[in-house]
Amino acid sequence: MPGKKAEGKDSESGGESDSSKAPPPTQINKIKYSGPPHIKKERRQSSSRFNITQNRELVKLPQLKEATQGEREELFIQKIRQCGVLFDFVSDPLSDLKWKEVKRAALQEMVEYVTQNRAVLTEPVYPEVVHMFSVNLFRTLPPTNSPSGAEFDPEEDEPTLEAAWPHLQLVYEFFLRCLESSDFQPSLAKKYIDQRFVLELLALFDSEDPRERDFLKTTLHRIYGKFLGLRAYIRKQINNIFYNFIYETERHNGVAELLEILGSIINGFALPLKEEHKIFLLKVLLPLHKVRSLSVYHPQLAYCVVQFLEKDPSLTEPVIMSLLRYWPKVHSPKEVMFLNELEEILDVIEPAEFQKVMVPLFNQLTKCVSSPHFQVAERALYYWNNEYIMSLISDNAATILPIMFPALYRNSKNHWNKTIHGLIYNALKLFMEMNQKLFDECTQQYKAERMKEKERLKQRLDAWNKVETIARANPDVDQVAKMLDNVSLLNSGLPDTDMDFDDEATAQEPKTNGTNNGGNNIKLSTVNIQEAKKNLDKPLLRRKSDLPTDILTQKSLETYQRADEYLTTPGTDTQNEA
Repeated sequence: MPGKKAEGKDSESGGESDSSKAPPPTQINKIKYSGPPHIKKERRQSSSRFNITQNRELVKLPQLKEATQGEREELFIQKIRQCGVLFDFVSDPLSDLKWKEVKRAALQEMVEYVTQNRAVLTEPVYPEVVHMFSVNLFRTLPPTNSPSGAEFDPEEDEPTLEAAWPHLQLVYEFFLRCLESSDFQPSLAKKYIDQRFVLELLALFDSEDPRERDFLKTTLHRIYGKFLGLRAYIRKQINNIFYNFIYETERHNGVAELLEILGSIINGFALPLKEEHKIFLLKVLLPLHKVRSLSVYHPQLAYCVVQFLEKDPSLTEPVIMSLLRYWPKVHSPKEVMFLNELEEILDVIEPAEFQKVMVPLFNQLTKCVSSPHFQVAERALYYWNNEYIMSLISDNAATILPIMFPALYRNSKNHWNKTIHGLIYNALKLFMEMNQKLFDECTQQYKAERMKEKERLKQRLDAWNKVETIARANPDVDQVAKMLDNVSLLNSGLPDTDMDFDDEATAQEPKTNGTNNGGNNIKLSTVNIQEAKKNLDKPLLRRKSDLPTDILTQKSLETYQRADEYLTTPGTDTQNEA
């Protein structure tokens, strides 16, 4: 699709804020709560533990705008140092209210001061700003387990919000305003914003609070854009976080935000792509598809993958083959996500690359069309509404139609969902219009295969009937039949994990009974068949995560305003350096 190719190339020039060129923003409020009024429940730990400052009695300093030009720098530094005092928002949230307000007002004033004034970021200010940011934010994050012991589920559970957010938000905002200021000089700041600082910053991406992760995302994006010497290190450390997430823990809260940053970075990669970047795609981005929490970050991941393919079409074959290797077998919602991503890839695929992967690709689509889950079948059949994909299919109909025809023909009659019938008829109609002669050949071939299959089934049934006839000729057939009447095939003597203790004790008693046949002691279970069926009908016990019931959490997330809606590609320096 020429239009799509041109769009990808335009994004290399960097700097556009157009949402179509930017990675999809991570959702702040994933859970839309519309249930009953607030229900009081046991809360998980509500905030990080900060090292509370001993002397917290703050003196309100004069306003910066009231100070003379010569006094402003010293007063600014005093206010920054004052904001390095930490308060208790967890165990005693009502303590030190007067001094908490002094700090909040100072932070708010400094945000406005840096935003509205020029030449305020002098050399002595840099170490003070970085130190204040580090003291307030760099901390050990709380564990993510709930009091009930259930593991935190990022897809279902409401997040734990930071109790100290009224101060943390202003600290992030102040630091971000400093980074974005026209006075900011990376050459002066690089002594303080170093690799260790970046490592500490990346560790905070595991925070449960989506508001904090959103500010972290914007902050790291600005640092990446301004500090060329840290770019390779940032990419390497993000890789390490992903490796740990994929192969060890499968648990990290900030994967979507990190992928959003990478999406804007990939936009600016220079051509031809370095080997380092290709390895990142194949060894890091693609294995992220196999993690069970894929739905949390899939839009950002799909964007990154498509960006790579727009820059280097030769990567299409290994990408699609990896997707097929990681294709979910029993997780239908995840399968729909794979189908969404695959269509985005097919939208930018080159015809020559399509021919390399079309056989395994349409073998998989055959399984999707035949899926009993109607959403999977429906999503796969929507491919036939895509003009570019249909043009690719039309050019290679001789290969694709024989693969797809049996599944389409069979499900046009057998699928339980009427909507699927209509979509299949549409696909068959398009194939018929594409190549009538080939369509007729496929129809005849399918009918011939069905006749052969029926013959094989008939031969198999005849063989079993022969075995049964021979078995009935056995003189002991009546005795064996009586013995089998007392056997419960529903219970093999192993304890049933769904059975209560009383039921299990009852099941153990009759096992002492046996039937003697020709000297062979065969112990038979005489468990009541109805009782066994009742146990089988019990629903499987599945630990559910806590439902969102905290209205305050929902309101906090709904009222949060993003620092930056879309991440743009870092400047033109990215292409030279990356």
